[in-house]
Amino acid sequence: MGPFKALGRRAANFVDLQWTLAIRGLERVAPLARGRLLDVGCGDKPYLELFSRYVSEYVGVEHEAVFRATASSARQRGPDVFYDGKRLPFDDGVFDTVLSVQTLEHTPQPQDLIREMARVLHPTGILLLSAPFSFRLHEQPHDYFRYSPHGLRALCAEAGLEIERCEPMGNLWSLLGHKLNSYLALNVARASGVAQRLDKLGHESAQSQRPRYWLLPAVALGMTSVSMAARVLDRVAPDETESLGYVIVARHRALSAA
Repeated sequence: MGPFKALGRRAANFVDLQWTLAIRGLERVAPLARGRLLDVGCGDKPYLELFSRYVSEYVGVEHEAVFRATASSARQRGPDVFYDGKRLPFDDGVFDTVLSVQTLEHTPQPQDLIREMARVLHPTGILLLSAPFSFRLHEQPHDYFRYSPHGLRALCAEAGLEIERCEPMGNLWSLLGHKLNSYLALNVARASGVAQRLDKLGHESAQSQRPRYWLLPAVALGMTSVSMAARVLDRVAPDETESLGYVIVARHRALSAA
């Protein structure tokens, strides 16, 4: 990545509250990862550098038909293995860590996917998962559900897993700020193609709409202001009944009980 692209990516990440909060949440749980890690719904492996220092092997798996329709499919990095969307192509208990980041909403049978992740997870292993609670429609038409902490606990419990930690990704002000910034970037500036050239929005199909370049400076300033205000308000006037999503840490129930 060239220096100008890297600078643009850092700026884009700062105004992207969802990305910032997701990364912060993953950074807090990443040291728990160990051994062989399976990234379910890995895309172009944007979290490889974050987790690779803690694990001995990083394996990415994707639903082939869905992945081929996204911008990530044209990037250099991608899945190691494809699967049919039903059964993960691995034996029982062969991974010490299973990672799933913003993927659960894209399967029409989330309980089945949780069961599969629990199946390939070693009895002493750990599941690290994030899922959205309030987020715009994306990767259409493969966008099916949103998740509360209670829903995630129920899904995990049915698969024999118990959640040890559940952390929100921001609260009310981050949620409002992200929605406003998404509107400014995608609807006002029409900058989705620019974002993809910065290696963002990989989960979306390739965008060819011409951006409104003359609006980009004003939009960038507005988005920066919104992001800064949201960060401050999340601290001084929190409302924890709202969140962009949740990061959970779960283990097999028998181990958690012990």
